[in-house]
Amino acid sequence: MGFARTCSVALVGVEGVVVEVQADLEPGVAAFTLVGLPDKSLIESRDRVRAAVVNSGAEWPQKKLTVGLSPASVPKSGSGFDLAVACAVLGAAERLDPRELTDLMMIGELGLDGRVRPVRGVLPAVLAAADAGYRQVVVPERTVAEASLVPGISVLGVRSLRQLIAVLADEPVPEEEDPLEEGRPDPLLAGLLVPGTGVSAGLPRGEHADLADVAGQETARRALEVAAAGRHHIFLKGPPGAGKTMLAERLPGLLPPLTPKESLEVTAVHSVAGTLPPGQPLVHRPPYCAPHHSATMASLVGGGSGMPRPGAVSLAHHGVLFMDEAAECSPSVLDALRQPLESGHVVVARAAGMLRMPARFLLALAANPCPCGRHGTTGGGCECRPSSIRRYRSRLSGPLMDRVDLRISVEPVARSELVALGRSAESTATVAARVQVARERAEARLAGTPWHTNSEVPGHELRTRWQVQPGALAQAERDLECGLLTARGLDRVLRVAWTAADLAGRDRPTGEDVNWALELRTGVRRGALTTAGAGGASADLGAHPRETATTRPPGKQG
Repeated sequence: MGFARTCSVALVGVEGVVVEVQADLEPGVAAFTLVGLPDKSLIESRDRVRAAVVNSGAEWPQKKLTVGLSPASVPKSGSGFDLAVACAVLGAAERLDPRELTDLMMIGELGLDGRVRPVRGVLPAVLAAADAGYRQVVVPERTVAEASLVPGISVLGVRSLRQLIAVLADEPVPEEEDPLEEGRPDPLLAGLLVPGTGVSAGLPRGEHADLADVAGQETARRALEVAAAGRHHIFLKGPPGAGKTMLAERLPGLLPPLTPKESLEVTAVHSVAGTLPPGQPLVHRPPYCAPHHSATMASLVGGGSGMPRPGAVSLAHHGVLFMDEAAECSPSVLDALRQPLESGHVVVARAAGMLRMPARFLLALAANPCPCGRHGTTGGGCECRPSSIRRYRSRLSGPLMDRVDLRISVEPVARSELVALGRSAESTATVAARVQVARERAEARLAGTPWHTNSEVPGHELRTRWQVQPGALAQAERDLECGLLTARGLDRVLRVAWTAADLAGRDRPTGEDVNWALELRTGVRRGALTTAGAGGASADLGAHPRETATTRPPGKQG
């Protein structure tokens, strides 16, 4: 009787669970039994492993073979166990020394010819191995860069099972053909992508369009700056063609680069989702995800058959989630955003299990004022019935909008602004530099706390530990008493006021900062600094029309 064991990793959502792969050989009729709650693709590994072992020059044992995946209670899916299963079988057959396999972590799919194909989720799998105390990992050669991102781990990249056998048996390592050297497409990279997701779904592609391309919209541009500096959620309302989508698409370019910890978190999510571009082992820029307004609940928060997979809210982790034509989305789908907006993660419960996935994103919403989009515009000629307008506006629920800090009315661009020559608006790089300085001020103030941006600070801390200037909250307190603000709304006004103060270089928010934050939230003019131009703050779609204000953040000069 022969026995050997090695280890691999099962992915549950975006987290890995170490799985011990055991192989047992006994006398009897030749058979191959795989146990341990495998899915269909894992059951098929019996045929892949047998063919790969034979085509790699090793002898397949003609005995009763049982391979167990432990713990048996954890669902296991995918083809990443092939390499561990093959080595465990060869160890049980004494082709390899079983002692050499015990402390190895193996991840990879086997082709019938013995080549080792890359699989998704290598980074979270290696992270799980490191947390479990493993220090040696064997991965496909194409994913060595991704696995090497984990510190303290020795990574061995192999191109074929034949090479791995030679390394473990201390034999000369054979050279394997590299299709890239001959100018042929590499079929191995297909294992890294989920069909239909595209090469980089949810990830920034090159440089974002410049903010200088946006004509006019001074108030909306300033609101984008505040949203990026404090990571505040923003809602853009206006007629078609006013520039709502252009503004939202330029928001990721204003965000600072990801920290090393954030880069690992984002890369792990996209690696599991199959949207990590080949040749880009680490994501440095904040992701940008813009699902269509017909997106389902499962595609937004995560789901799928069996164990849930990351949805759009997780793909936008530490980045921007843009919901264009938000009023056209299903109300239940939009309301599903309420929990991750508050907690920074989403808990998905399915029959196969319950798991938690990261979802700390900056939400950007855009919508028209009515079904035809011309309500309230000069000479618009809106023909929508009042009942249709009310139904349209009510699709954005009050609880959802209560979690949105900035609500901006994007008015049509004037002809003089659109055709003006010689006027250059601020570029993305210029605004991003101010955002970076404001973020640094906030991080210095929040040093020693679990928070990094103003939007994360609890309201209790803002009211007691970091107070505004005396008397600055007078108007906000009156709005709270008369019902214009909720308790959550007051906390969010304080957060926006702190961000405005950081951008202006002030140590504490003034009354002007608080009043400007109130204007952005309620749409009621507060007498803050104003500037001529189109645009202004407005209430959510379901609110009654109020006087709009065209404001500029205190401390900002033209």
